Parts: sequence; structure tokens; C-alpha cells
Amino acid sequence: MAGLLRDATVRVEDPAEASTLLNKGSFGEARPGGGLDLTLIEATYLAESGRLEVTAVGGPVPVPELFRHGHSTITGFEVRYLVYRDLRQRGYIVKEAPAPLDFRVYPRGGAPKRTPSKYGIVAVNERSVFDLGGLQAHVRRAAGARKNLLLAVVDEESDLTYYAVREVTPKGRPGPASVGSRASAHLLEDRAAVLDEGQAMRLYAEGFYGKIVGTRLQLSLLEAAYLLETGAIELRRADTNRPVALAALRAQARRLQPDFDLRMRVYKDLKARSIIAKTGFKYGSHFRAYEGDPDRVHAKYLIHALPAGHRGMWPEVSRAVRLAHGVKKDLLFASVGEEVSYLRLERVRP
Repeated sequence: MAGLLRDATVRVEDPAEASTLLNKGSFGEARPGGGLDLTLIEATYLAESGRLEVTAVGGPVPVPELFRHGHSTITGFEVRYLVYRDLRQRGYIVKEAPAPLDFRVYPRGGAPKRTPSKYGIVAVNERSVFDLGGLQAHVRRAAGARKNLLLAVVDEESDLTYYAVREVTPKGRPGPASVGSRASAHLLEDRAAVLDEGQAMRLYAEGFYGKIVGTRLQLSLLEAAYLLETGAIELRRADTNRPVALAALRAQARRLQPDFDLRMRVYKDLKARSIIAKTGFKYGSHFRAYEGDPDRVHAKYLIHALPAGHRGMWPEVSRAVRLAHGVKKDLLFASVGEEVSYLRLERVRP
């Protein structure tokens, strides 16, 4: 088929050829009176696959020249084209979409104006910034349009990884009510301990706080601060037996853990949702989180606390998702702003 290059489009003027492209692949946009306008991404794909010969006023436009023209005309052309090409080769109908999306993808057997799109796709370069706030905005727009959002991340070897992203509201099963009596805990350097065996067992049974070591209960600084704030423990220094105020505990925790306040916001939010939160250090995250008794069920989530508007790098995200997938857990990014919200990233194969 013949197409004429016109700046950012390629026009197929023959009505029969235009009809074939439109009806058998949903390529391009029909023109009044016949003919078809293709985007540069569509035209490059068709030319590369040998279905279109592009010309311009000066003569033929080979595929390499057409590719260079796309690069000079469209920002991020190479990354977007690789995503388009991959999805087309997977058998999907793909149409370019207005920002902030890059593409709408229709289910196999579906087509524009006949079936709703299945995915909204954002094409991402692995070297680009991971923008948590921007990603949340994408997710909410997609949810408002009842679309599933996929991120198509292109690495430096032009391989693609797809991530399904959506907001979730984790919720656990409420535990037993507190009996109301306070336990006595002692502050060590970077943790606290309940030394009385009866108090230790009771406090653990009430909320699965800390870890039983022998006959004592060891608490993290997060747990100790939460329990002190809620009146479940009294806290004294292990060396002097002097009382420790909540402000002093927080100050010591911040010295040892600069992101203590960020983690505490997420910890308290999870507790309000009846989620049991434990350290996620062995999994490279802030928390591993359980919907029920951690002695009976596996952790469902790995949770990483991030300030709202966090900006990072995609290789960090890739490592976190891969690790969570490897241990059969959901990875949640907890965005901490006025409220705490949660984004789940899951590696998928469309």
C-alpha cells in the first residue's frame, strides 16, 4: 500500500486500501470521502512489517528515515513505538490516546466504536523518574473511566515489563479487645522489652506486638511508641529505671531511624485497618503485613512507606516488585500525605 508523508501523519489515499487497513486492523482515522490518516507510530509499524510504502514530495521514505522523522517530530517516539509494536504483535488493537495515557488497548476480537478498551497504557523509559504523585493521578483517572492501568516500562535493551497499578484499601480482621491493664516495658538502645512473662504473653496475644524471645517480649521502637501513646505500656530506661516520656522516645527513635515519623504514620494507619504490621527488613521493605494471626497465616503484603509526591528511579521499583513477586506477596507503596493511601504494583503479562 502507498502512503504519503505529511508532517506528523501519513495519508493513504486509495479508498480500497484505506478500507482494508481500517477494517482489518483498526489502523488510522477515516477521512471524509475516502482515504485514511495514519499516525507516525502506525505508519512506522506498517512500513516495518512490509505492509506500507511511504513516499514524500522528494521520493520514497525508507523505514530508517521514517523512524528518524518520528524521533524528530514526537517526544519519546522510540519508547512509545516499542510499546505499540509489542502490543500489536501480541494481537491487540492499539490506538493512541490523549495525555496522560499513551495508548488505549482493546481486547482481542474487539475494536474502537464496537467494544470498550481493556487497558489504558502509559509508556515509560526505565531511565525516567518514578513519580508517585503522577502515578496516583493516572490511576485515579483510569479508575474514573473504568479502565485498568498498565505501565509499560522499556529498558535499555528495548525489552518491556508491564505493571498493573491500582489503589487498594488493605483491611484485616479485628483482634481481641485489650484487657486494659498496662504492661511495664524497658527501653534499650534500639528496641524495648517487656520482661514479665505474664505481661509479655498478654500483650502479644492482644495485638501480636513484637516477638517472644524466651519469656520476654521484644518490641520495635515503632511498636513501643504506639503502645506508649495508646496507654498500653509504661516505659522505663533499662539502665536507670527512670520513666521515659513519649517525646523522649520519639527523639531517640528519630536519631536511630530518620524516617521514623513516616513509618509511624503508616504503622498507625495499618493498625486502624486491623492489619498486623511487622518489620519487612528481610524482604527489603518497611513492613510485612498480615490480615490475621501472623502465627497462622502468611503475610499478604510488603509495604514501603513513601512521602506523597516521592520521586525515585524505576530500577528501584523493579527490584521491589520482583522480590515481592518471588515471595508471593503484593507490593504496596504507602503514600503519606494528609492521608495514607496505597498503590499496588504487580508485574503482569498482557
